[in-house]
Amino acid sequence: MELIRGLHNLRPRHRGCVTTIGAFDGVHHGHRAVLQRLIDKGGEMGLPTTVVVFEPLPKEFFAPQQAPARLMSFREKFKALKALGIDRILRIRFNESLREMDGGEFVRKVFVEGLGAKHIIIGDDLRFGRDRGGNFELLRKFGLEKGFTVEATETLTMDDERVSSTRIRKALEDIDFDLANTLLGRPFSISGKVIVGKQLGRQLGAPTANMELHRLRSPLSGVFAVDAIIDAETVHGIANVGTRPTVGDGLKAILEVHLLDFDRDIYGKNIEVIFRTKIRDEKKFDSIDNLKQQIHEDFETGRRYFASVS
Repeated sequence: MELIRGLHNLRPRHRGCVTTIGAFDGVHHGHRAVLQRLIDKGGEMGLPTTVVVFEPLPKEFFAPQQAPARLMSFREKFKALKALGIDRILRIRFNESLREMDGGEFVRKVFVEGLGAKHIIIGDDLRFGRDRGGNFELLRKFGLEKGFTVEATETLTMDDERVSSTRIRKALEDIDFDLANTLLGRPFSISGKVIVGKQLGRQLGAPTANMELHRLRSPLSGVFAVDAIIDAETVHGIANVGTRPTVGDGLKAILEVHLLDFDRDIYGKNIEVIFRTKIRDEKKFDSIDNLKQQIHEDFETGRRYFASVS
């Protein structure tokens, strides 16, 4: 799959495609219904498929601290779209210039002049452009003038409720992994590269794999029993997602994973952490000794959990 980094990197060979646009955070069942329709249409018309996304997401641009927590980093989204068989991603930087662009100008620059789109598929609730003025009717009007067709997909529902990233975030907040995983179509996980941390876990007798979240906020917070996939091997572990209040790390959320009965160097490796159950909330301890004691209690809780489900 090809990643096109910005409108300025579009080339004549990118013109003529079937396309869609959206956040696609989580690439959940609802998203995949749109994307599968895109792939099918591309096959019918003999054209490549292009997915248009923004980085940062518009809500992150307007209000970073209040924006919803991402279900996926961009890298995870890229891998998920590639696995589905999408041909190209056009990643457009959301900035002040794009913010001021009205719906009509956006359609001209992106879909007409940029991609030379022949067919556009959108979710039925899509809005774009300044003041969210762009919608299906605007696209249909441009299509009649410029020679492309447009279709809107119906909202996918489960249990009479819309499948959405918002609903998945709420399920994760409620620690309802069964619902979140059903809506996603897979277990909720966070993937990333293991980086060198401050070695605090090793000093506490609990060495951890530290991972950057590559998002402003995490949809989860606390201590969890997890499975980590490393080189196609699944290893049980205990993960902390949060800001480590006892050691004063500040506001940036991080993910630390202690792998049970595992002692191999995995610095630099990409691992996937699948969340199974919550052990406790993150909290600040009065002393490092109290924190150390709690960490080892968490390990025992995790071992009991994995023994109960094995």
